Amino acid sequence: MTSETHRNPTARAANSPTPEQIHRAPKVLLHDHLDGGLRPATIVDLARETGYTQLPETDPGKLGVWFREAADSGSLERYLETFSHTVGVMQTRDALVRVAAECAEDLAADGVVYAEIRYAPEQHLEAGLTLEEVVEAVNEGFREGERRAQASGHRIRVGALLTAMRHAARALEIAELANRYRDLGVVGFDIAGAEAGYPPTRHLDAFEYLKRENNHFTIHAGEAFGLPSIWQALQWCGADRLGHGVRIIDDIEVKDDGSVTLGRLAAYVRDKRVPLELCPSSNLQTGAASSYADHPIGLLRKLQFRATVNTDNRLMSGTSMSREFEHLVDAFGYTLDDMQWFSVNAMKSAFIPFDERLAMINDVIKPGYATLKSEWLFR
Repeated sequence: MTSETHRNPTARAANSPTPEQIHRAPKVLLHDHLDGGLRPATIVDLARETGYTQLPETDPGKLGVWFREAADSGSLERYLETFSHTVGVMQTRDALVRVAAECAEDLAADGVVYAEIRYAPEQHLEAGLTLEEVVEAVNEGFREGERRAQASGHRIRVGALLTAMRHAARALEIAELANRYRDLGVVGFDIAGAEAGYPPTRHLDAFEYLKRENNHFTIHAGEAFGLPSIWQALQWCGADRLGHGVRIIDDIEVKDDGSVTLGRLAAYVRDKRVPLELCPSSNLQTGAASSYADHPIGLLRKLQFRATVNTDNRLMSGTSMSREFEHLVDAFGYTLDDMQWFSVNAMKSAFIPFDERLAMINDVIKPGYATLKSEWLFR
């Protein structure tokens, strides 16, 4: 029966998901920045409430377009300016609660069942909040967003990742903060910011501390910078996951006859099942790929790397998890089985306890995809 099903073209065609099915599919998100996912209308409201006067547009529709165009401009300065505006309106407790709650709501409405959202507490202190007050406000917002989502018929669980900025000198302080709140909504630690000139080894004290505390951390590596960044993140710092990691493709040789040779680092990443937090739309904006069809995720999927699909900055990229998968379905002909593979990969790689990850996979993700895959039978 199984072999007959695999040969049935109707079943195969039905396994290619529609946009509506992609939206309903249970999805898992590991790499998303809180300050990169605000609703444009919320930015306008918060600017008015907090007295922030630097917005380039005050009409929500025009502001949303400005963010996407600035992110697509090819200018790093203009891209970074987009975050100055979102962070600029995220300096009060009420603003942080609202942004975090809406983040959870928006993701749940898009079919995300588990998400780890990262932000840098040190960037939200301009109005007098302490690091602890920032973390508690964001956690409160995530819990409120989970409740609102449930009331709307959606289920989502959100964990926070506390990010240290790699050009600053507060990584150990933020790592200690993440450890203090690890049972109160914070699931791990991250470093972010410009890779070139700011290697992760500058923050070895933070990573050594987290390892001693048996805590989890991911490192932005292999996005704008190449293999040395990935090597340092893994072999010097001991990262559990790679934020992006897309440049691992530089250690993979595809010959004219289609055969593939992995270098030592690429082989290590695959053999050790190191999760790659791939962000296709964002990678196109930063020049890591020229098109979705040329994105390394296609080859990494074929080679069975622990690849995951992520949004990075939903506002700047004008994206969502559903849109990311729509692009990949169009580019690579991915099916619901492929979507499930990426989602299970991500859930396996999450920073919550093993039994909870297993329950999410077996009781939420797999049943969700099984339902979608069976729908062709009833058309």
